[in-house]
Amino acid sequence: MSHHLLDEIRTLSRREVELCYHCHKCTAGCPVVDAMQYGPDLLLRMVSLGQDEAVLKSRDIWLCVGCYICATRCPNDIDIAVTMDTLRQTSLARGYPAGERDALLFHRLFMGVVQRFGRSHEAFMLGLFKVLSKVPLMIDVPAGIGLFMRGKVPILPERLRAPTQVRQIFQRSKT
Repeated sequence: MSHHLLDEIRTLSRREVELCYHCHKCTAGCPVVDAMQYGPDLLLRMVSLGQDEAVLKSRDIWLCVGCYICATRCPNDIDIAVTMDTLRQTSLARGYPAGERDALLFHRLFMGVVQRFGRSHEAFMLGLFKVLSKVPLMIDVPAGIGLFMRGKVPILPERLRAPTQVRQIFQRSKT
């Protein structure tokens, strides 16, 4: 039984996922667990058991929204959101396709928008995503108009005051 993935995740994420004793608090709090096949704590168990391929092909790692509810609930302070991000990066590095349709496109668009503007911009992201993913354009229009009218989604992105710092963060993340 290979623990190569466990060692790799431990090194890259600086998290000791094997400390999970499966209290299920992370899974109980996960807002997207109903769409997942395994759930956060079972994925950690699978990593510990050396089920590398099943974990890295899993759509669960792509469904994680990084809300950190799991991390705040963990009695062993395992940052599962960071672990999920590390699993996504490892999956891509090993040549596995994203386990969820358009998840990689969304991730790349999000990172590109943050790199360009210094923060996310929902209207810009949604427009780009819909055009590039071929998701029907008009589905979200009523909700979008409501959010815009209440001032929740600005039309133009606000520029970050320190774009150099954001560029430095992206440069450091590549090394």
